[in-house]
Amino acid sequence: MRSEAAPQPGGLERFVSAGKGRGLRARRRYAVGELLFSCPAYTAVLTVSERGSHCDGCFARKEGLSKCGRCKQAFYCNVECQKEDWPMHKLECSAMCAFGQNWNPSETVRLTARILAKQRTHPERTQSEKLLAVKEFESHLDKLDNEKRELIQNDIAALHHFYSKHLEYPDNAALVVLFAQVNCNGFTIEDEELSHLGSAIFPDVALMNHSCCPNVIVTYKGTLAEVRAVKEIEPGEEVFTSYIDLLYPTEDRNDRLRDSYFFNCDCRECITKEKDKEKLEIRKLSDPPSAETVRDMIKYARNVIEEFRRAKHYKSPSELLEICELSLDKMGAVFEDSNVYMLHMMYQAMGVCLYVQDWEGALRYGQKIIRPYSKHYPSYSLNVASMWLKLGRLYMALENRTAGVKALKRAIAIMEVAHGKDHPYISEIKKELEDH
Repeated sequence: MRSEAAPQPGGLERFVSAGKGRGLRARRRYAVGELLFSCPAYTAVLTVSERGSHCDGCFARKEGLSKCGRCKQAFYCNVECQKEDWPMHKLECSAMCAFGQNWNPSETVRLTARILAKQRTHPERTQSEKLLAVKEFESHLDKLDNEKRELIQNDIAALHHFYSKHLEYPDNAALVVLFAQVNCNGFTIEDEELSHLGSAIFPDVALMNHSCCPNVIVTYKGTLAEVRAVKEIEPGEEVFTSYIDLLYPTEDRNDRLRDSYFFNCDCRECITKEKDKEKLEIRKLSDPPSAETVRDMIKYARNVIEEFRRAKHYKSPSELLEICELSLDKMGAVFEDSNVYMLHMMYQAMGVCLYVQDWEGALRYGQKIIRPYSKHYPSYSLNVASMWLKLGRLYMALENRTAGVKALKRAIAIMEVAHGKDHPYISEIKKELEDH
């Protein structure tokens, strides 16, 4: 299949967006599914749990990777990938040997160490910085509360502890700025099922402003970010991506945006709140719940979501499943199954079932989730595509080929727009269809 031609940089321009600061604007028309631009990672780091199944250098997923002869913990496609990654891997290689089981810097610390090393070896502007340089990133330093500043100081301490051998550090104030910049401008790379693969810096992608009604979507091909149109974009229109999960109602989305990015969204969706009623759907009972009962249940739902997020780090799968089932039972007295808080806990329950290989249980939750997801999310949503994909793979594993083929084809239809028709993930799914 013929690959897409690389987009012309002349089709886009950096500009000052009213009320938003810097932004990206189209200078020509883009059709749905068209590639606006791609951006190689300025630097990237593979998450520790994916070592051995993905190349530490290019993030390719394959079997038979070769391990680093020194630390035996990094894996590569071949000698070329290993050589290319060595300037970054050497920051960690001997330290992993020396610290052994005690080597545990966070992914943010690992990524920041690589930025410092890259800035030293490549002081000139890189191919990732055609429109925006790393040094221009917003830090929002003046908006950091004491808790966020303390977390940054902890990261700085970890950076000194684990990387002292190979890094030359700027002073503490410059490190605070850099960590604040990474927190606001870093990207998480995910696979086709939205499993976390790693973290990266894509400066030109970071230029785009946020909207809850985005007209582009960002996907990844290894450590290359690709930006495609999910709506028709006219010349002069601003290019918007979404910084957050768009499942939730307006208030929750803006809480998240304020906490992580220090702004409120003023997109059409946030002003009209037109989807909130459907997203917060209440059971149709002969004796409808009072406004106070609904408010209390929303408060309970937000608390249980946070409780579950923390519990994932220390509770067993059966305990986690119990939290999901009890909360769904309680919320189900007031909320419809299509309510986003119900969907959130069903999704968590599905994740636990997948983890313990309870395929039937995972399928039951997935079947309840997919229709409301298709309604609540925008067109060409990766969340919807990944849910169809999981369902398709579950049906195939449980030998329901007809349903499996249908679900996988639904996933492909979305992914061909979001990822591009020649993406390796799509080739893999098509091969799954042929093999069955």
